[in-house]
Amino acid sequence: MHILFLTDNFPPEGNAPATRTYEHAVRWLQAGHKVTVITCVPNFPEGKVFDGYKNSWYQTHHLDGINVVRVKTFITANEGFVKRILDYMSFMVTGFIAGLFQKKPDVIVATSPQFFCAFAGWALSAVRRKPFIFELRDIWPASITAVGAMKDSLAIRFLEKIELFLYRRSDSIVSVTHAFKAELIERGIDGEKIEVVLNGVDLTKYKPTASKDADLAKQYDLEGKFVAGYIGTHGMAHGLEHIVDVAERLQDYDDIRVVFAGGGATRQKVVDLIEKKKLKNVVLIDRQPKDMMPKLWSLCNVSLVPLVNNDLFKTVIPSKIFECMGMGIPTVMSVPEGEATTIIKETGSGLVVESENVEQIANAVLKLYQDNELYLSIRSKSVEAAPKYSRELMARSLLNIFRTYKK
Repeated sequence: MHILFLTDNFPPEGNAPATRTYEHAVRWLQAGHKVTVITCVPNFPEGKVFDGYKNSWYQTHHLDGINVVRVKTFITANEGFVKRILDYMSFMVTGFIAGLFQKKPDVIVATSPQFFCAFAGWALSAVRRKPFIFELRDIWPASITAVGAMKDSLAIRFLEKIELFLYRRSDSIVSVTHAFKAELIERGIDGEKIEVVLNGVDLTKYKPTASKDADLAKQYDLEGKFVAGYIGTHGMAHGLEHIVDVAERLQDYDDIRVVFAGGGATRQKVVDLIEKKKLKNVVLIDRQPKDMMPKLWSLCNVSLVPLVNNDLFKTVIPSKIFECMGMGIPTVMSVPEGEATTIIKETGSGLVVESENVEQIANAVLKLYQDNELYLSIRSKSVEAAPKYSRELMARSLLNIFRTYKK
């Protein structure tokens, strides 16, 4: 089977969509299938082309056996509604054109979070008369208004009409959460064609470690420190100003450090707040290559997983919780009560507190710092839960869906 996959994020980008697609694709190859990924030049989240790449109209290369086709797009940082729309629409056009030249695909898959990529996938499926699988990673454009990037308007309602059109025209929808499936059914989408395949963890890379990576710990002066880390994209949805406030509350504890690692639209805001508050217990680490992530995670005793207090985020499952399970890192989750908090509670892999509640987040970190028996118990339960969310299982589930719709 030849799987043609459209996504505007792919390694060496290290965000969740890029990681999910890559880790599934290498397993589809191992199962004997051909995979072609159409994507753009790596630039997320800073909106700057990565070293060694050029924003060219059409270029191809192989990554661990995956046939990667990169197309030219309008590139901008992950901020500003109009510029981002231009970015998305440019990939929709160039990705569609590139898809016309790929030989004999059996299924066409396109992923969100934004649906312009999915629109290109649907258009290709219509022209080439192949099944279209819509991988739904976010309810977009609702997430735009949820983070305050844009108010409800005629433009948003127009985008929602396109969104519903794509849901209806897809042969199958693969949702990354059960909550997304429930919401789509409430909006009139046929539940029979919606499957749920959660995010997961590559257990060949993310394993429990007894100590911090020695070189990184020395470089960032984290030897012998209890580290609460926020690792990942610094976006509007995460409310990282509250984590800066958490660091301020913890500054009297000499052995505790708060780490911010990554980049994104609100990275500079975080840096500015730290400087304004003159915090000495915060360590800033720039965005790292994906292959550095297990070493980066090894620095953390606790993972901080925040989202702003908006009802939309009740339906979101931050994918980093699965990497933390794989490495045995307890999670302090401060997101609206929903599917993600249920996973943490049922697996016992962390502590759940109120979204944006600085006092509760700080107290949860202190609880894990001071209660070693509790810490070791949660660590053990995290490792025990990880195999339920292995990439191997998720990749196999997706293949079964593709086989169902292959013509």
